[in-house]
Amino acid sequence: MPRERWGEFFDQFSDGNRGRQISIESISLELGDETLIQNAPLLAIVYDRPGKGNDLVIEVGKDEVTYAHAINAPTEVLTGQNSTGQMIALCISDATGTKTLIKLQPS
Repeated sequence: MPRERWGEFFDQFSDGNRGRQISIESISLELGDETLIQNAPLLAIVYDRPGKGNDLVIEVGKDEVTYAHAINAPTEVLTGQNSTGQMIALCISDATGTKTLIKLQPS
């Protein structure tokens, strides 16, 4: 997905998937794979473009943020859909090569 569409994409994604149960995994060649959170409700994914912070924050919680995971200097966003076109995963790479995998439970 082109970087210039990330802000709009994540705003729409957050609105359409708020409350959906997600799991977050960090995949790093240096540190290995780590599950950060499982079965938690998505609150929002917020992207600040370069010049405004150059990071992406995944916020989890029902009515307020109970957990947040920041990705500094994201470089790539890939999406995964099931056979019906429903979004089931996002994979976000950062400048260090670490990937953050967000898995969404079926709604």
